[in-house]
Amino acid sequence: QVQLVESGGGLVQAGGSPRLSCAASGGTFSLYAMGWFRQAPGKEREFVAAISRSGGSTSYADSVKGRFAVSRDDAKNTLYLQMSSLKPEDPAVYYCAAKLTTRDAVWYVGRGDYAHWGQGTQVTVSS
Repeated sequence: QVQLVESGGGLVQAGGSPRLSCAASGGTFSLYAMGWFRQAPGKEREFVAAISRSGGSTSYADSVKGRFAVSRDDAKNTLYLQMSSLKPEDPAVYYCAAKLTTRDAVWYVGRGDYAHWGQGTQVTVSS
């Protein structure tokens, strides 16, 4: 069973470019497709970005396309989310998620696709 721990959140300035990390342990990271989700107060958890097991395929929510970039470093067992041009709608708790899969080039956008979740990291934007 893979365990996931997010980091890199906190208070950032509007327009800033924080990078979130998700460290994986307890499993073979390269066998997992990975995703980022976020949840703002009073809202449902929503898809942000996903990356395939191979790292060669990615997908983004329209709200972050062109501003966020998902990547992975299998040698470090770490998933990243590079954020830029933060907007007022971006503050939320950001969660990483993992799905064990045999498919190298497939990403997953549904919450139900993922069996493993981190505890989340809060991103707050200051004006």
